[in-house]
Amino acid sequence: MTSANLRLAVAGDSIEGQGRRKTPRPRLLRRWTQWLFCLPAILFVAVFFGYPIVQNIVMSFQEYTTETFYTGEAPWVGLANYVTTLSSGLFTTTVVNTALFTVGSIVFQFTIGLALALFFKRNFPLSAILRSMLLLPWLLPLIASSAVWKWILDQESGVLNQFLGLFGIPAVPWLVSPGLALMGVIGVNIWLGIPFNVAILYSGLQAVPKELYEAGSLDGAVGWKAFRHITWPSIRPVVSVVIVLGVVYTLKVVDIILGLTGGGPANSTQTLATNAYNKSFVEFDFGQGAALSNILIVVSLVFAMVHLYISRREPAE
Repeated sequence: MTSANLRLAVAGDSIEGQGRRKTPRPRLLRRWTQWLFCLPAILFVAVFFGYPIVQNIVMSFQEYTTETFYTGEAPWVGLANYVTTLSSGLFTTTVVNTALFTVGSIVFQFTIGLALALFFKRNFPLSAILRSMLLLPWLLPLIASSAVWKWILDQESGVLNQFLGLFGIPAVPWLVSPGLALMGVIGVNIWLGIPFNVAILYSGLQAVPKELYEAGSLDGAVGWKAFRHITWPSIRPVVSVVIVLGVVYTLKVVDIILGLTGGGPANSTQTLATNAYNKSFVEFDFGQGAALSNILIVVSLVFAMVHLYISRREPAE
């Protein structure tokens, strides 16, 4: 190779190297542009979600009462609020009630919702009208629904007891008996949560390709076999979303319980959420109320992470 050719080769390599060194600049510009587009959403979440959560965590380590609003002083008490909350005799009762309320509501909401979603998947007259009517409980204000149900379940003049009386059944104390009050509250919450399950599961069922059922029918996969091997694996991601959102929503239910029983009788319907409400807005002990709220947040996050982890590890059929 001559000296001229060698110089040209070296010059070409240097130009190519400069070009390679300049390529990260457009990538960096694109990266910053992406972050700028995300900035409004990040600021919104930080201001309206992040700040309240951080403030709630800080408040749980303080003696925060009504005097704090006037004096601005909230003495630091460390873990005292958590110790008082966890050592309280009411805490165990609220944990058990929360677990029973959540499990009972989710099991029946999901089961009935899935059955109705499968029913409405078939085309029949007035199916669209009936589906829209199912959304009415979900659209009504919760406090209004609880007021109506409190009248329905009233022991003396309730419609349900009057109907049962036609068959010789004595009046049932649905909301005033410590042994039945939680069952009555769970029943109302099931009625309110069914429309959400039907709407989400129905949309998931509509997304299952009909070709899968046609191919499965050739192999004898009809009825229960078709549901087990085609429908259920296809809607499993939707089921995970429904269960996670349902549990998180049910754990924080306050208005329904307050409207029906107020947490009574004898704390038989008191949950973590209602106890946190009472501590903050009835007893005005905002420190303990914040501690209970943080415990509820941790429980919701742990359940969501565990459920999503298990659902991702499940082998596809």
